[in-house]
Amino acid sequence: MRKYEAIFILRPSIEEEKRVEAIEKFKAIISADGEIEKVEEWGNRKLAYEIEKIREGYYVLVHFNANPTLPKELERNFRISDDVIRYIVVNLEDK
Repeated sequence: MRKYEAIFILRPSIEEEKRVEAIEKFKAIISADGEIEKVEEWGNRKLAYEIEKIREGYYVLVHFNANPTLPKELERNFRISDDVIRYIVVNLEDK
């Protein structure tokens, strides 16, 4: 298993219940084939630049261990989610 780090930004306008539900969904995807080390919710922060006329987002950072196939599945789910405005998954062992 390899070490990964994922950060995703959720729309700031979604209600708290839906935000918690989205975070739990992504955690479940990781837990199904890997193990989560740490989840940090950074909260609402200003974006470096406007995305779809949105100026801030809810940041979530996840450190996890997984097989090499899991990041593609996680990115696919980020891509199809309407609540995620940006995401990135990084292999920490390549550094």
